[in-house]
Amino acid sequence: MTDVRPSPGTDSAAPLFFSPLGQPVPLCSVAALRQLEHAAAAELPPHTLMARAGHAAARFLLAQRTDTNAETNTNTNASTPAPRPVWIIAGPGNNGGDALVMASELQRAGVAVQVCLPQPVSTDTARWALATAQAAGVPVSAAVPATFDASHWIVDGMFGIGLTRPLDGVFAALAQRLRHHTRHHGKVLALDLPSGLHSDTGEEIEVGNAVQASHTLSFIAAKPGLFMASGRDHAGHVSIAPLGLDGITSTFVLNAPALFGASMPPRDFASHKGRFGSLAVIGGDTGLCGAPVLAARAALHAGAGKVHVVLLSREAPAYDPPYPELMLHPAGTLPLASMSALALGCGMGQRARARRLLRQALALDLPTLLDADALNLLAADAALAAYVSARNRQGQPCLLTPHPLEAARLLGVTTAAVQRDRLAAARALVERFACVVVLKGSGTLVAAPDGRCALNPTGGPALASGGTGDVLGGLIGALLAQQLPVYEAALAGVYLHGLAADTLSALGDGPAGLTAGELAPMVRKLINRLFYSHANGSAQ
Repeated sequence: MTDVRPSPGTDSAAPLFFSPLGQPVPLCSVAALRQLEHAAAAELPPHTLMARAGHAAARFLLAQRTDTNAETNTNTNASTPAPRPVWIIAGPGNNGGDALVMASELQRAGVAVQVCLPQPVSTDTARWALATAQAAGVPVSAAVPATFDASHWIVDGMFGIGLTRPLDGVFAALAQRLRHHTRHHGKVLALDLPSGLHSDTGEEIEVGNAVQASHTLSFIAAKPGLFMASGRDHAGHVSIAPLGLDGITSTFVLNAPALFGASMPPRDFASHKGRFGSLAVIGGDTGLCGAPVLAARAALHAGAGKVHVVLLSREAPAYDPPYPELMLHPAGTLPLASMSALALGCGMGQRARARRLLRQALALDLPTLLDADALNLLAADAALAAYVSARNRQGQPCLLTPHPLEAARLLGVTTAAVQRDRLAAARALVERFACVVVLKGSGTLVAAPDGRCALNPTGGPALASGGTGDVLGGLIGALLAQQLPVYEAALAGVYLHGLAADTLSALGDGPAGLTAGELAPMVRKLINRLFYSHANGSAQ
């Protein structure tokens, strides 16, 4: 839910645009954005928002061109090369109007600019923008250029958040050309939203028929679709231009350390292992013991005081040679009631023994994470699912971490239905089970029964390998054992898990070939760097 409270004034100290990554910025649906626009238009002079959008877009592009030229000069020690023209493709509506105002600003700044306007403008505000561009001397033509090869930057100003139908005709053809340009190291800036992308869900309105941009400048607020599903591939580097509207709040936000950092436990000199909890990772049927061991190793690196592994297999190892700190137990031999938290499901299987152990664990009043086969057992047993729901409604904390297929089984729908509207699926799971839900995938969602929801911006293709989900389960389990509230533990887990993969990829260890076991040591470094750096080397 978004609280729409725009301020028509512009704070001169506020930046024209900023990167939202690392900040818990509000995420606004199309409906909420329309309310914001309507409320602002009622208080501002005509065309103000479009003028601000065009100005911000022009300044953004000028900053990008300056950075590129500076890098070129540093690398070659050559004089500044002659700037190549900017091509701007404007649609008939208000997104095209933003693009036309941008063209006017660039023209006045001395940038060579060409505007392709394939169809006549169709709104009063866009007509004002066209007149402004023509008065500034911007070359505007309905003709589609034969090639964009001479342009370093192309601007997608075709359609914004209002588009609900597939691109067609000349705009579909242009979208394909822009995709090709971006993929071959060109620079494509999408204004507000890549044309053809759904603002709320991140899905292409028609598969294969949306602009793929290298950069997106989102106006007023961040759109959920820029950070999940196909949106992450189509939006490129995202920046936000608030257009002078402040006071926007929402229960749906971008995940960031500010949301969970205060919950991380202090690490005082007088600390002992008991302060950081005991976690039991439960799973590991025959042939599947690697999954809980991966989770348990991650829990060690995430700071749990003690980590136990309960293995169902009768052929389970007695200990983990690389990490003898882990305490391995045959199923039924560890008193689970003495634990601080439980993580169930990794390699657990779905046999009768696994079902019995799951029921025994759920009878305990402990923070409990259910993943993998624990979720499949829930999906196959209506009585067990009802028990979990009732348990959570009585205030016993529980957390589900499904991937899209597991979510589909729990909801009795198809995976495609989950992916079409991931936010709706996450909220449906919360409603059914009355617990915190982590819906994994591109743009992992963390949703809570009290209405809070966060979209995680970290992680990427490096996580597309076996075992990474087990690592996430162990990481969140360790945070639960350290007494983080369930929602904050989930936020911290998915953020650090994704950031570890991103950091390793930046070092050249991904995205291809990154293994699940490599994540845990990087998670440890990130936790200490982000939350405990003041304690490192503090003795003088």
